Amino acid sequence: MFGRVLDKEFSDSDASEVPDKNSFNNSISDHQAVLETVAVITHDKKNDTQQANSSRPFQIGDMFGSQNENSDDTETVIDKEDNVFVMSNRKTKYPTLQLDLRLIKDLVVIIVSATAGGIIFSCLGQPVIVGYLLAGSLIGPGGLNLINEMVQVETFAQFGVVFLLFALGLEFSLPKLRVVGPVAVLGGVLQIALFMFLCGLTAALCGAKLSEGVFVGTFLSMSSTAVVSKFLVEKGSTNALHGQVTIGTLILQDCAVGLLFALIPVLGGSSGIFGGMMSMGRLLLVLSIFITVAYMMTWSFIPRFLKLMIQLSSQTNELYQLAAVAFCLLLAWCSDYLGLSLELGSFLAGVMISTTDFAHHTLEQVEAIRNLFAALFLASIGMLIHFKFLWNHVDILLAAVILVIIVKSIVITAVIKSFGYSIRTAFIVGLSLAQIGEFAFVLLSRASHHHLIGGKCICYYWEQPLLAW
Repeated sequence: MFGRVLDKEFSDSDASEVPDKNSFNNSISDHQAVLETVAVITHDKKNDTQQANSSRPFQIGDMFGSQNENSDDTETVIDKEDNVFVMSNRKTKYPTLQLDLRLIKDLVVIIVSATAGGIIFSCLGQPVIVGYLLAGSLIGPGGLNLINEMVQVETFAQFGVVFLLFALGLEFSLPKLRVVGPVAVLGGVLQIALFMFLCGLTAALCGAKLSEGVFVGTFLSMSSTAVVSKFLVEKGSTNALHGQVTIGTLILQDCAVGLLFALIPVLGGSSGIFGGMMSMGRLLLVLSIFITVAYMMTWSFIPRFLKLMIQLSSQTNELYQLAAVAFCLLLAWCSDYLGLSLELGSFLAGVMISTTDFAHHTLEQVEAIRNLFAALFLASIGMLIHFKFLWNHVDILLAAVILVIIVKSIVITAVIKSFGYSIRTAFIVGLSLAQIGEFAFVLLSRASHHHLIGGKCICYYWEQPLLAW
């Protein structure tokens, strides 16, 4: 409503004939910024009592504040799409301890619900992953709607992916990585290329845009690293041959996400082929340097550092545990900062420690942290499931999921078999990777920004990864 009023009040006819290059609107246009109209709603009752408070003597409690989330003077911002934001970190006269009580309550709800779901499905002899997912869907917006701060919970739950990949790296030895390296790298690239080709060909035969078909092939080729790795850990298959091939392929897919990001502007027409090739080359160079530096640190710095932490932690493992977590998070952050992925950095941190004699001890220290955040992550993924949407579109969603699982199983099995592995190993790897991962959400969001795919298509594909899981 405010947006329409402002458009009417400041129409294009009011603009001057000679544009001012230094004007506010031109500055906005040059920087490709977007103006947002918001309404600020305040219920400030301090003015009524200002005189009374001014005569009140200073008290120690004033330094710590007494504001809570239900106070009447909380400011609320509403944008033109009816999104509501609470201004909870307002400037005050004294430094105050800012507590997000809603986030604490949401974390309590989701952890308790995931625990209950895991207990129920464990008693039924089923994987606890299913219990985590269903518990999250029950308390999420599509269920009882008990969670208020979805963004904060999901961001906090990303630690689950980081620690899952860190633990996998600790169990992933370099000799085994070299054995499955060719099938993980070449087979993973071949799998992505085959999906892009098949979906592009299907789009061309059906009269759709070739670029849209190629993009659909990119995110269909992605699999869920967090969910599959958690399943392999539960089954004790991380050291099996099919487990090693699966994990290696998943890591390759995580590395390829950055390259796919560079490909999206080319498919969307907002960037030329030369620009896309330059972006891909830059990412490959950064990846090579990052892995080279990590390899050098593995044989020089890491063993001495861990030995020092063992000596300092002779009385308690607290310092060693903290150092291991800090090293994992630091490498994950560096990887993400360089345009790679959190998953790659955390997995590489685990692989670096796995070459030392402290790998098993480190795994024992972070195992409890990994299990907690993994359950939190899986429950937060379950919160994205809307039962009403699934029920209304169960026919087309079920058909699409079955088609995706069958096609991915066949393609991946054929790729793994072509590298000389047995049909049993190839088939198990194919079934393990026959779903769509969480990176599909990120790719869809980026494609929508470049107008490569419409919003209706995003809503349609949104539920496929959840059902495939």
